[in-house]
Amino acid sequence: MAGASANANAKNAKRTRAAAALLLLGLSACVPRTPATVSLRMKGNVPDASVTIDDQYIGALAYVAARGVALPPGTHRITVEKAGYFAWDRLVEARSGAPPIHLQVQMTPVPD
Repeated sequence: MAGASANANAKNAKRTRAAAALLLLGLSACVPRTPATVSLRMKGNVPDASVTIDDQYIGALAYVAARGVALPPGTHRITVEKAGYFAWDRLVEARSGAPPIHLQVQMTPVPD
């Protein structure tokens, strides 16, 4: 009888390990995956100019320069505007795994 009991315990242990492995696999499939992002870093000569990315206001240039922005992969339009200056506009391509994108914003005053 002792042999039958040990055999049953071994089978139960195998089943428990198999169930735990399946549970872990199932849970990892349920975790939402965040797409890789690319860091955007900006500096410029007009710190209080407004930065928009894909027509969404991000903040003042000084704020963006201090914190940076995480861009999802794809093409993005970066616009910097301030009254009294010509708008600054660029298209950037963010690629997963790419190094940070550095932009130097040099705004030109509108002549009187």
